[in-house]
Amino acid sequence: MFGAAGRMGAEVCRAVAAQDDLDLVAAVDPGAVGARLATVAGPAVPDLAVAGEAGALAEAGAEVAVDFTRPDAVMANLRWCAASGVHAVVGTSGLGEADLAELASLFGPGTTAHCVVAPNFAIGAVLMMRFAAMAAPYFDTAEIIELHHDTKIDAPSGTAIATARAMAAARNGRAWAPDPTTEEVLDGARGGSTDAGVHIHSVRMRGMVANQEVILGTTGQTLCLRHDTIDRTSFMPGVLLAVRGVGVRPGLTVGLDALLGLGG
Repeated sequence: MFGAAGRMGAEVCRAVAAQDDLDLVAAVDPGAVGARLATVAGPAVPDLAVAGEAGALAEAGAEVAVDFTRPDAVMANLRWCAASGVHAVVGTSGLGEADLAELASLFGPGTTAHCVVAPNFAIGAVLMMRFAAMAAPYFDTAEIIELHHDTKIDAPSGTAIATARAMAAARNGRAWAPDPTTEEVLDGARGGSTDAGVHIHSVRMRGMVANQEVILGTTGQTLCLRHDTIDRTSFMPGVLLAVRGVGVRPGLTVGLDALLGLGG
């Protein structure tokens, strides 16, 4: 487990430790070297010493590494996994197209390690993204509002970007209606926009975990699709699904869709 001492990392440790068919064998977090995992994540996990280097995973015989760290650390961890033959499950946000292209190469043909990267491990969020893509061809305009906790350092979220791109792909090249705004009284009032042409508005709010709303509009009607994560435990079924499934999915898999039988 990379990032074991963080909130998501500790949650993953508890979830893995609770499974009869999985063993939690190592915890890595440079910010908590020497701490006891049972102190960080609770008494239900093995009382491992938190290590500072990825080599601890190899020494423990880990077959799958889960990474919930930071954008500035995740790629080095994944390069190590690919070189060491350790499968990787990645929930760290902030990976761009260049990063995914590198991962496709690192975990490509001839390598023994596989990788699953998911913008969001909440199964409800995955379905919300799929529903938004299904609806996109039937509407003229769309915007995304994503709301996260106040310690998230990247904006917009990976989930919002992935949603916007999936919606654009579903339209098969047909552009959204043009934005009528000609003057922004406050810079950035219309949010950001990816190459997919959907405006994304990011909220960072103390007390929240992760929420996203997709609003689609056409003549005389709107459709709102919203997913709310109330607790980080909501991500754990998806994480466990990926941990169990990564070993039989060669190469790079982006998103949980294929593991849920939704294609992709």
